[in-house]
Amino acid sequence: MPVSDPKKVVLGMSGGVDSSVAAKLLKEQGYEVIGVTLKVWEEEDETTVSKRWQERGCCKVGIARHVAELLGISHQIIDTRERFQQGVIEDFIGGYLQGTTPNPCVRCNERVKFGGLFQLADELGADYVATGHYANIRHDEQGTPFLARGQDAKKDQSYFLYRMPARWLSKMIFPLGAMEKSQVWTEAGGMGLPVEELKESQEICFVTQGDYRKFIKDHAPQAANPGNFVDGEGHELGQHEGVAFYTPGQRKGLGIATGNRLYVQRVVPDLNLVVLGPPEGLDTETCQVADLNIFSRENLVEGQLIDVKFRYSSPAVSATLHWDSANSMSLTFETAVRALSPGQSAVFYQHDRVLGGGIIQIPKGPAQSSQPPATGEDSQLESVIR
Repeated sequence: MPVSDPKKVVLGMSGGVDSSVAAKLLKEQGYEVIGVTLKVWEEEDETTVSKRWQERGCCKVGIARHVAELLGISHQIIDTRERFQQGVIEDFIGGYLQGTTPNPCVRCNERVKFGGLFQLADELGADYVATGHYANIRHDEQGTPFLARGQDAKKDQSYFLYRMPARWLSKMIFPLGAMEKSQVWTEAGGMGLPVEELKESQEICFVTQGDYRKFIKDHAPQAANPGNFVDGEGHELGQHEGVAFYTPGQRKGLGIATGNRLYVQRVVPDLNLVVLGPPEGLDTETCQVADLNIFSRENLVEGQLIDVKFRYSSPAVSATLHWDSANSMSLTFETAVRALSPGQSAVFYQHDRVLGGGIIQIPKGPAQSSQPPATGEDSQLESVIR
């Protein structure tokens, strides 16, 4: 329904179908919409421009500007490349160099997109900030706003938003939260947008070649630091190209043949090792989560059973929480979880409500936790690979 007293809303417009439709819906609801495109990456070169739309970077300024003109709303471009470089690119590269698997989309939302949009909203005296994410803002019985899953279970993006400060929730709007993706495509077609060209990309926006390993090689040559593949007992199996190029659960691209199916179990940057093993070695019964962002601590009590998502595209699993400190907790899973990696986000849910989340630390599985303390000259090696 149209708002009775028009409010001013700053809308993040990437030039994609979702933010374009979000702009249309907000305008129809009577908001004064200020479209904003955050420039986070360098201009695309000629070879990139010649590609189909879905193969290009994330910020399609031309489409965003076209939609703003079509709807009669204002549009501006904000240069956030320096903030993006420091808060996302350097974090991404540094994470892999340290043997973790960072999530740049989570960091970008936290450090760049919403921070930039809220800063502009304050400067312009806007009432709200909106984006085209598939998520919802709802209210509990006390009227307190909380982040919730989007209606479309396959497109729900609440996982990427868990690091938002709780104080922002009352000023956030997600126009697509109650919609299915098919409805959004229909709306986009009705706007005359080139829907055949606006296919969704699954790649990281700044990794335009589709291979994060090449991106790391190009931007951090020191990542190419060969070392040894070892098994769970420390026996050498071959040589790797550098720990930054391997993540737990990886099987392809190892370049060794042993007659058995081997997967990356973990990487050990301090010793420049990549530990390989059978698939069952990837199962994890507990893990520690730190660097927490919790919306409401009273909803996360000791011994509580919660749902946890470790990847955007994977279903949630049930786990019991134990508080280790004010900013760290341990999770014990009802059933073992496969191929967790330090650096991934663990997001906590209670039904559709997002309770918060944090960054996975060193996973602990049966094979590691059941071993006695290592002794002797190989104690350092044994303690880190088990």
